[in-house]
Amino acid sequence: MIARDFFREPFTEEELRSLLGGRSPAQAFAWRSPRARALGLDPSRPPAEEELLRLMLEVPYLIRRPIVRLGDQVFFGFDPKALAAALDAGE
Repeated sequence: MIARDFFREPFTEEELRSLLGGRSPAQAFAWRSPRARALGLDPSRPPAEEELLRLMLEVPYLIRRPIVRLGDQVFFGFDPKALAAALDAGE
């Protein structure tokens, strides 16, 4: 297991894009974060993807946690069913 404190060692744009794997930054954005609410961000009216990515790089608290990589799959946020299914598939 490799752990990284991305608050102390922030992601580069390339690293974050790689973790997203072609998914929209909105899927990894911490919409319920107090910081997102303070910015007036609403998932029903998200900013452009490039703006979300910029915000996530500038304010790592806006990235859903934990980030879990299992093989080629990356999970943002704790989803016990998805993680369990991925672990079961890897056995």
